[in-house]
Amino acid sequence: MADEYDLVVIGAGTGGYVAAIRAAQLGNRVAIVEKEALGGTCLHKGCIPSKTLLRSAEVYREVKGSAAFGVNTEGAKLDFSKVQARKQTIVEQLHTGVQQLLQNENITVFEGHARILGPSIFSPRAGSISIEYTDGADNEVLVPKHVLIATGSQPRRLSDVDFSHENVMTSDDALFMERLPASMTIIGGGVIGTEWASMLIDFGVEVTVLEAQDRLLPGEDEAISAEMKKQLEKRGIRVCLNAGVKTGDMHIEPEYVGVQAHIDGEQQTFAAECLLVSIGREANISDIGLQNTEIETEDGKIITNEWGQTKEAHMYAIGDVTRGYELAHVASHQGTIAVEHMNEENPAGLNERQMPRCTYSHPEVASIGLSETEAKAQGFQVKVGTFPLRAIGKALIHGDADGFCKFISNGENNDLLGVHMIGTDATELISEGALAMLLDAADWEVAETVHPHPSVSEVFKEAALHADRRAIHLSR
Repeated sequence: MADEYDLVVIGAGTGGYVAAIRAAQLGNRVAIVEKEALGGTCLHKGCIPSKTLLRSAEVYREVKGSAAFGVNTEGAKLDFSKVQARKQTIVEQLHTGVQQLLQNENITVFEGHARILGPSIFSPRAGSISIEYTDGADNEVLVPKHVLIATGSQPRRLSDVDFSHENVMTSDDALFMERLPASMTIIGGGVIGTEWASMLIDFGVEVTVLEAQDRLLPGEDEAISAEMKKQLEKRGIRVCLNAGVKTGDMHIEPEYVGVQAHIDGEQQTFAAECLLVSIGREANISDIGLQNTEIETEDGKIITNEWGQTKEAHMYAIGDVTRGYELAHVASHQGTIAVEHMNEENPAGLNERQMPRCTYSHPEVASIGLSETEAKAQGFQVKVGTFPLRAIGKALIHGDADGFCKFISNGENNDLLGVHMIGTDATELISEGALAMLLDAADWEVAETVHPHPSVSEVFKEAALHADRRAIHLSR
């Protein structure tokens, strides 16, 4: 007989396991089906390992620059094997933590590949789950009241590029490099490509970034993109924009990879020891049985409403398989919303304007809400306030004062429309902007909030004051 559950979650990434725990808290009998490791891409091939490597790169950069602080550290060396070992230790620690959390909530975990079945002897409606076990055991069928699809995404590959070579890789592959190459060409200047460029240059790798669009970080405010390009080039990274890469003409040898790109009307060749392809991600929905349901997709993504509900009302989808931001914290929030909705808890639907976005490069980038261009395009009368970190005492004390904070507000009622920051601690400080957006704060309300001195967070107050036309520490 098939096993019955209130909820079966397909995929145990950040969104999936958070949703499962929330459902268990609400009294549901919950199962998770995961074909790889609990924690998903974020824990094993994304957020955690990449940010661990970025932290090692940051420490190495700071050690090499310590003479500016009066600290002599001549002879400091990088041991990349220990960098990788530290990364793996952190991943394993967090993996154990996820396992314990699910055990504490009595959530059943099935290790195998899940496929959604259509109407059958198990259920008159689509949604039963067939589990194909990796060890070859007989398939098992689960019959849930609700299904949550949280199968995540994988790096998008160029169809005519052979990734079987050790020196041609995706971001997944790069995380497990046993040694650092002397040089790296990166195709793609989005968040992942920018983070890898920043990390590798700190580790002493020669880096070139080829971006097809006219700016780095195309999803960010234009001023942020321009500042990032300036800062990366200042650190020695070669950045080529409007680069039309011709992958069909790629030349791959064991010692180097040659890539041709059309830039400024000229055909140029870029040769490096390794190539990293970072052109976005694609949803994992090709082999999960969607054809057995009425679930609709568009451009490779599952269509949902603001609560994650698909066209099959008892089936939900969250995270990278849906349209919107491909971010772990967004997936977790979506998972909570979906579970509360299916349990009739009346949650508010997802509001993408309240979702912070972060790039963990040097300098860091963080933003929330609308960019200046987006706000104007939506018809808002825009007010802008900008304040440089170079005028913030704590940033100077840190020795990291490049960058700025930019506030965008509605000129008609002063409501905050967006916050954008590039510079030290941006990915931590953006939570203040997220709280302000959640509470529908006005720029003057942020300006009236007392910030400690000295602190980098003062840049939020100063930018808000500038937006409200009351700047104190900027010349008129």
